[in-house]
Amino acid sequence: MKTLLAATVLIAAGLTSAATIADDTRNDRVTIAVFGDWPYSQFLLDKASRLIDSVNADPEVSLVIHVGDIHSGSMPCTSAGILPPIPSSNPGWNQEIYYQFQQFGMPVVYTPGDNEWTDCHKTKESKSGAPLNELASVRDLFFARPGHTLGSQDTEVLSQAQYFDPAHPEDADYVENVMWEDAKVIFVTLNMPGSNNDKLAWTNGFEKQPEHDNEVKNRTAADIRWLQGAFAEADHRNAKAVVVTLQADMWDPAALAVGGDGLNGYTTFVQELAKRAVQFGKPVLLLNGDSHLYEVDFPLADPNSTTGQIHHAAAAPNLMRVTVQGSTNAPAEWLRLTIDPRSNSNPFVLKNVPYCQNPLGLTC
Repeated sequence: MKTLLAATVLIAAGLTSAATIADDTRNDRVTIAVFGDWPYSQFLLDKASRLIDSVNADPEVSLVIHVGDIHSGSMPCTSAGILPPIPSSNPGWNQEIYYQFQQFGMPVVYTPGDNEWTDCHKTKESKSGAPLNELASVRDLFFARPGHTLGSQDTEVLSQAQYFDPAHPEDADYVENVMWEDAKVIFVTLNMPGSNNDKLAWTNGFEKQPEHDNEVKNRTAADIRWLQGAFAEADHRNAKAVVVTLQADMWDPAALAVGGDGLNGYTTFVQELAKRAVQFGKPVLLLNGDSHLYEVDFPLADPNSTTGQIHHAAAAPNLMRVTVQGSTNAPAEWLRLTIDPRSNSNPFVLKNVPYCQNPLGLTC
């Protein structure tokens, strides 16, 4: 993060901009380590140094992005805010992950996944927590200092908790949504989790339908406003590209299979993303995890394609999407994303870096 948006008033809906940016904005390239769905077990947590050392050894990497899911969907949550704690919960897990994030030698930006809050009510997560309590716990730990990254190099970013639309003061709740600029690129993170954007019914005694409905509605609306602000900033700054980071695979075919979670919870957001990408007219990169298998595609390039028909969004051929590899798949690897805004074609250079050939093996 060589350059950050500074003291900005976003040009989101209903706002006028008096934004300024540091004078040292440069067009040089930036290299970022991107991964998610990590660590997925106690074994992988014990081996966390394999990934951390691999990233820290790369002198070009200046930032780490974690796209969500800090434990598997079959592990308990923290039982946050419930006293006495639920016996099947794991109260110390999040603190262990926080410690590992601090071992990276560069700033770390993290956006929450469904496993650490949305899905905590599920039987397979040991009925270990109420989703809203778990989200509050994630915020209290990982976003305790709004507008600051994690990692050993604490760096300032813009948080929606600080720069929200005054017409929507409720957006101040979304401290996890952040934005920054580097190398003439606008980066934005959004709390958009799997499990169909938290539309799956809460179960096992955690049912609170009005609160659940409001959670999905209010967070999605805040996400959209933050996305709009990011693209408005990109236009205002004449940015060369926009990078959008979230957890959910919004085109996951498994979610559309019989018994799957569904994808309709993302449609409004995807349609807005497509609209903004088309208006921007320059390269847009979407980073997500969730489905665990590395993939690069252009899901909105053709409205008549399989992915194009899921959300009936406008054609956006300038939107490239990357799903990062999950930590339980061999080889376990992180994505080395280099962005060169001076490129006249594709500014995004992708390379997967293995840090463990057999992530579940004892010799990892």
